[in-house]
Amino acid sequence: MKNSIKVQRAILDLTQEDLANKIGVSRQTINSIEKNRYVPSTVLALKLSEVFNITVNEIFTLDKDD
Repeated sequence: MKNSIKVQRAILDLTQEDLANKIGVSRQTINSIEKNRYVPSTVLALKLSEVFNITVNEIFTLDKDD
């Protein structure tokens, strides 16, 4: 699964730490999601969509291997 979290953070001028604090996770969790090492829960994906004010589908897209 691909994601646009890094791009969306840049648009809002947020660091990984800033985003982590907004959604209640660690900076390492944000880093792991951005690097596709961790797939977030539905709740976490929805929190990200609220922060970025876009849909979950705009943040996460499936690879054809998924």
